[in-house]
Amino acid sequence: MASLLAALRSAVFVLWLTATVIPWALAVLLISLFAKGDTVYWACAGWLRLAIHSARLICGVQWRIQGMQYLPSQADRRSAVILLPKHQSTWETFAFPALMSHPLAYVFKRELLYVPFFGWAMARMDMIHIDRSKRAEAWAKVAAQGKRLAAQGNWVIMFPEGTRTARGQKGEYKTGGTRLAIETGVPVVAIAATSARCWPRKSFLLRPGVVDISIGRPIAPQGREAGELMREVESWIEAEMQRLDPEAYPQTQAGARRAAAAPPPAGAMQA
Repeated sequence: MASLLAALRSAVFVLWLTATVIPWALAVLLISLFAKGDTVYWACAGWLRLAIHSARLICGVQWRIQGMQYLPSQADRRSAVILLPKHQSTWETFAFPALMSHPLAYVFKRELLYVPFFGWAMARMDMIHIDRSKRAEAWAKVAAQGKRLAAQGNWVIMFPEGTRTARGQKGEYKTGGTRLAIETGVPVVAIAATSARCWPRKSFLLRPGVVDISIGRPIAPQGREAGELMREVESWIEAEMQRLDPEAYPQTQAGARRAAAAPPPAGAMQA
């Protein structure tokens, strides 16, 4: 019964997104004829805000955030950061522009620009769309546009795993985000997000629950090497994911319990 209700609520949510994205995207295209920059960005972010609040009202997908104080304040318009979040579902793609105080510039595959209405509106924003089949050309574009956006105070956001991973799983953390940080001198911020708990990847079946978002302290890139810096980001995110969503990591939790219950080695002092 609960799964049937979740399916019905999810269907209503998807229909609502479809019904609202078309007029909203057309409005963005019209606005973009007369305005540029932040005006167009926040117009697009308005629909994303509508989307996550609709998921909350229709499907029961709540969220809670910790660590927001580590990010530059809304008044600090010139301080850029590079956000490196865990990527589990569509939810955080929608949520970050709706929840963050600064304009975000996603690095994403250019094929998304061809999605009717949604992609057309994305094309009007100042973001970094790349052809992933041309790696050298893609990196040159990320480096050049990333420097320009950072100089404007915009926050670049890159998913280090590149694609969505299943709940409890870990993808390969690629160094593009930390390379960009070293190129620009901009700090990186690791983010853990348990979105697959409510909205699994490659699915539009949403389940009621709470998405936890944990934002780490900014890490300065000066004097660091890209691979070593990304390993620090990866270590923090994966440890935080296990803390926030222990049910998704049963083997890790079982190992911790066995270690805690194991007798001390011979000769060890006991209190």
